Amino acid sequence: MLLQISLLILGFLLLIKGADWLIKGASSLAKAKNVSDLIIGLTIVAFGTSAPELVVNIVAAFQEREDLVFGNVLGSNNFNLFIILGITGLISPLVVQRSTIRMEIPISLGAVIIFYILGNSFLSEQAILSRFEGVFLLVLFGGFLFYIKRQLANKPVERPAETKTVSSLKITGLIIIGLIGLVLGGKLVVDSASSIAGFFGLSEKIIGLTIVAAGTSLPELATSVMAALKKNTDIAVGNIIGSNIFNMLLILGSSAVVRPLVYDPIFNNEVFLLLGGTLFLMIFMFTGARKRLDRWEALILLVSYLVYTTILIQNEI
Repeated sequence: MLLQISLLILGFLLLIKGADWLIKGASSLAKAKNVSDLIIGLTIVAFGTSAPELVVNIVAAFQEREDLVFGNVLGSNNFNLFIILGITGLISPLVVQRSTIRMEIPISLGAVIIFYILGNSFLSEQAILSRFEGVFLLVLFGGFLFYIKRQLANKPVERPAETKTVSSLKITGLIIIGLIGLVLGGKLVVDSASSIAGFFGLSEKIIGLTIVAAGTSLPELATSVMAALKKNTDIAVGNIIGSNIFNMLLILGSSAVVRPLVYDPIFNNEVFLLLGGTLFLMIFMFTGARKRLDRWEALILLVSYLVYTTILIQNEI
């Protein structure tokens, strides 16, 4: 079992470093080809930060491990919302832009509602997320990217005075090594997580909602904590809300396109938790200090998730 835990940690490290290498290589390639910073941010960087969840889910979908697929996305989103925003909010009260409250958070809420309708198959007879529905989620994701593009187009672009030139060989090496790291890391995480679940008599659902979800959310945790320490709280909130939208639309959509996913209604509890947390976030932003998540509100998010996870694990055991 010690070996499986070590392989799981190694898998997370490969996922994180693989995404980092891929971003560096692809960004350097894009700049060498005179691609705009806006397009780089919308595609390469956005994909890189979501790569751990995406690769883990695609591997799990290929192996027909639906509980890991849904557990990873729903667990990651709840971890982002409750734990990461809770921790960053305790570090520094989170003040956000008006557009985040009026647009991004409602979009995140809408994505969860759409998934709930599709997953529970209220529009069809079988509880399955089909390929067609996966394509539909990807189309919605494309619409979200278009919205972000318009938002960024209205903001001034800051460019460094000098851009360091990276050799073609190094760019190619970074991209190839990054992709290899992502693929190997994703395979290690899925296989070792399943082995650990079997050893302890836990379901893949619980492993996906806790260990795998937390591990694949490490890039978001690091980014948001650093942003909070630097008092750049708008990035901290935007990173989490954006990541949750990416997970729900891009990652679940891609997973369903790879293979139709049978949905277990037991995941509705996590969906309701995510819906409740997103609604509370909207309410918090309009109460007390306007457009701000105060420390006591962040503490409520953090404690709520810890209590819920404790009950979840106890019921499993």
